[in-house]
Amino acid sequence: MLTGQTLLYIVYVLAAASAILAAESLYLSFAARRAKAGAINRRLKRLGEDAPAEQALRSLLRERGLTDSGDFAYGLVALNRLYTQSGVTGSPIAFATTFLLAGVVVALVLVVLFAAHLWVGALALLVVGFGLPLLVLRRARNKRVAKFARQLPDALDMIVRSLRAGHPTTVAIAMVAREMPDPIGTEFGIVADEITFGLSLEQAVKKLSQRVGFEGLHLLSVSLSIQARTGGNLTEILGNLSSVLRERQKLRLKIRALSAEGRVSAWMISLFPLVMFGILLLVSPSYYGAIWGNPLIMPVFTIFGAWALLGDYIMYRMVNFDF
Repeated sequence: MLTGQTLLYIVYVLAAASAILAAESLYLSFAARRAKAGAINRRLKRLGEDAPAEQALRSLLRERGLTDSGDFAYGLVALNRLYTQSGVTGSPIAFATTFLLAGVVVALVLVVLFAAHLWVGALALLVVGFGLPLLVLRRARNKRVAKFARQLPDALDMIVRSLRAGHPTTVAIAMVAREMPDPIGTEFGIVADEITFGLSLEQAVKKLSQRVGFEGLHLLSVSLSIQARTGGNLTEILGNLSSVLRERQKLRLKIRALSAEGRVSAWMISLFPLVMFGILLLVSPSYYGAIWGNPLIMPVFTIFGAWALLGDYIMYRMVNFDF
């Protein structure tokens, strides 16, 4: 028969075991949430939600305006390509509708509240509803492509090291998807998943080039296509391509540094007339007198404004070019 002291010891042991199990449960729950929150790229976050790999792949493609097979989902291919390459996630229809509604609101405010002319409201609708989303997408695409260009040589080096260690190409690509952040982590993860679900390496890289829009990926696609048809050392090909991309990146940065003075001069020359015009209107509103009533003022402003924009475009082309 168990004594009271023995029963007390058993209760202590059970209480200690319960406390240890509770602490372990809390730790595992916290570690799982932290691992999910600290996932290095968007694809890993989707996989961390316990979604099947095929479902995660479809979700990643659909939120970029693509079909389940990775093709463009809408008839306006140029706009669909721009949206996909920008990296913006969500429905393209919702994105366009948001800016269109904002343009309608701005136009109504100008016409109804500020008694502006109808052509002013129509111009505001065109700028906010159609021009602004294009500018947002182009800027997002340029930033994303620039970041991808910085990451791609490191990704190719990682693939080369993995191939030299004896891993197959799909395993090397999947390693990039696990180890590198966005945008290249998710994009190479999509490539790995597409190869797993039936596409060839050449086809998957070609779709990757279409999704990203970086010319270096076109070189990679051509290299893989030639290697697949004629054979050759894939490790050497990827190593040479990585070196070429690094040298191009160095040259691009050197050109940007040498053209910095030209870019600053272009900004100062372009903004100086507008800044002086605004200062004069604030300091002395009557400085221009009755000139606003002159019928020639709008044609003159239009001509000189177009001339100034032409000069800005020329200066932009002088300091920004492809090579």
